[in-house]
Amino acid sequence: MALLELSGVTRTVLLPDDRRLEILRGVDLAVGTGEHVSVVGRSGTGKSTLLNILGLLDAPTAGQYLLEGVPIGQLSSRTRTKRRGRDFGFVFQQFNLLPGRTALENVAAPLLYASGRQFWRRTSLAAAMLDRVGLGDRLETMPEKLSGGEQQRVAIARALVRGPRVILADEPTGALDVETGGAIMDLLDEVAAETGAALVTITHDLSVAARAQRCYRLTDGVLVPIALDAPGRVTEWVGDVPVHVVHGEGPDGTAVAGDPVPGARALDLPPVLGPSVPAATPDERRDREGAR
Repeated sequence: MALLELSGVTRTVLLPDDRRLEILRGVDLAVGTGEHVSVVGRSGTGKSTLLNILGLLDAPTAGQYLLEGVPIGQLSSRTRTKRRGRDFGFVFQQFNLLPGRTALENVAAPLLYASGRQFWRRTSLAAAMLDRVGLGDRLETMPEKLSGGEQQRVAIARALVRGPRVILADEPTGALDVETGGAIMDLLDEVAAETGAALVTITHDLSVAARAQRCYRLTDGVLVPIALDAPGRVTEWVGDVPVHVVHGEGPDGTAVAGDPVPGARALDLPPVLGPSVPAATPDERRDREGAR
């Protein structure tokens, strides 16, 4: 049985001019315990909306969401809130750190709702998690005194400190340099492996997405499986589609990347499975961008 399972999930919002905008148009997704799944897509495609639904922060307009086999519609508001705080760890794109609270207090905040040893040891647990993300010397620093990358690492420590069963990460490396971003993804994978948590990563960074066991592209409101792990190839965005880029050599033996030299660079679409859907119109794309 999947830990999280979406079947035909849609999300529609009513615009100020009374038009209905379809952000999600029939999403199917199953994520099991210990799985790492990534979702890529351009801005405005509904990735954050999908993450909010998975994390019980939003509800589908139609379709079914099963949490450990139980339809979330059958859960009371109080139960959903309890499950969200206990079982889900969120890495928000905007960090959402508490102003006027130190890095240590921000990371310890989720443990105020814990019980037993987690509650009584919340300060030491928070300090240990901050140390794991490389901020052991910034415990008493206020968020406004931290850089964007440091704030993101505090947010990640806060998401992991309670040992959630599901980690939902929205652009977890967006404010980080390549080296630090790689270390943070290593940490997310490590913590998920230690606890058996499911990890769902939302990203536009194809190198981050390729670390997952399964990858999807969210386009026109549906998820399409893609392959990002072709050996010896680099995956890059071409328009709205991730493609494998084969880098070769020019006539003089120098490396080329993108030069129109015959045989020097070849593009081929990754294997794509799933339903074909009508492309969004320019107006729909602008509306979807504004509704995120």
